[in-house]
Amino acid sequence: MRLAPRHAVALAAVAALSAALTTPASAVHGAPRGPSGRYVNLHQCVYNSPLSDETHFDLMTTLVPSSDGRFAAGTDISDTPVPSAVCGPGDGNYELDVYTAAEPYDRTAGRYLNLHQCIFWSDYNKDHLTTVVGTTDVKFVAGTNISDTRDTAVVCGGGGTDHPIPLLSSATPLDLTAGRYLNLHQCLYYFDRYRDHMTTFAPSGDGRFKAGTNVSNTPDTKPSCGPGDGNYQLIPLLSGVKSLPLT
Repeated sequence: MRLAPRHAVALAAVAALSAALTTPASAVHGAPRGPSGRYVNLHQCVYNSPLSDETHFDLMTTLVPSSDGRFAAGTDISDTPVPSAVCGPGDGNYELDVYTAAEPYDRTAGRYLNLHQCIFWSDYNKDHLTTVVGTTDVKFVAGTNISDTRDTAVVCGGGGTDHPIPLLSSATPLDLTAGRYLNLHQCLYYFDRYRDHMTTFAPSGDGRFKAGTNVSNTPDTKPSCGPGDGNYQLIPLLSGVKSLPLT
């Protein structure tokens, strides 16, 4: 089970990352696949609400800046591989959690960014956790990679006492040669009864929570999201989209 408070030392280290949100400037040299940069740096910012009622402990994940900016994530394309996650400070009620992580993906390694979206459910906490990178607790890793092979099956950690949800998890191969922009869509939903946020970044088997992440010649300016399921409602303020130039 996942309980609050988390490991104090790890939390302190993660919290230090949120001192300022700065997007590293992309170098204009040395990138084999265009001047925008060699690495796709995914910043997975996971926030928690340290509620007194631990059975409703709530985790929330952002990969791109939310519309209100307090839950920003520094995802970018750069010639510099990211050393650690850059995240917004939260809003006073939500703070950074130990599942915050960042991972650089080398564009010279292949044609496809295979985005693995892993969504877990805790029966005890009545809470979802979404992960997309591999550098976090091994129980909750996601198999995102760059390769010349299109991934069709999602790879996720076992989740421990939490359960991976196959219907909501997915592997989405994004052809980085198919357009000028990698448009990352973030769709964030909330269920009031459980006080639970849930984030999606990609299509899944359940189209009600589909996120429109794509590669295109057009930069997307508004997130494309499924309508939810009647219980989980889309929260526009926390959803967002970020267009990363590939050339």
